[in-house]
Amino acid sequence: MDDLERFFRQIVRNLAATDPARLHRPLPLAELRDSILPYRANRRALELESSEDYELVLMRFCAGEGGFARTEPAEVRAEFEIEVGSPNPDLQIVHRHQNAVVSLEPKPLALALNHEPGLAFAPPGHSSRSSINKEAAATKPKPPSAGTLRTDEESAGSGGDGTLQCDLCGWELPTGRAVNFCPHCGGSQAVTRCPACQSETEAGWRHCVSCGFPIGGS
Repeated sequence: MDDLERFFRQIVRNLAATDPARLHRPLPLAELRDSILPYRANRRALELESSEDYELVLMRFCAGEGGFARTEPAEVRAEFEIEVGSPNPDLQIVHRHQNAVVSLEPKPLALALNHEPGLAFAPPGHSSRSSINKEAAATKPKPPSAGTLRTDEESAGSGGDGTLQCDLCGWELPTGRAVNFCPHCGGSQAVTRCPACQSETEAGWRHCVSCGFPIGGS
């Protein structure tokens, strides 16, 4: 992994741990440098020797090198490209264009989010949301079996005989045919995935639990 890819992945880690929805929004350059990925707080993770090295990698990032991000307006991106390609890049360009915005490109973002299963970009010592969800699912009561709603007296282990059941209402689904919708509640049985990171989603979710991308609702 080179300096530029490490820089990009650290941005993803930091945002995923604090405000995942912002991964899919334009980021002001000044905020990216000063609060999202400040040099002093991320020096070890970035493995950069000096603030000058940091500024140069940031310039390469803003120039679109590696295809990790897109800087707008376009003329500012072009200026970054020129400076990066010059023998003596002017590091002050970052300060001159601090009002420019940088958007993370969807494809490398999705790859970064899936680099560690279940968005394992939580801060050290914290469990990822995927692990928490798996633990909760292991203790969640199973849906009712044999086409009847479970009563309070029935155990949480009922419905483990291999029959297919609707995840929304718990009724038994027909076998021997393709079932797109539940015949009891009308709920869709299709598996839906997040358009950004391709993680499996569930009906009624407004945001992906893996990357925070808005997937429905207003």
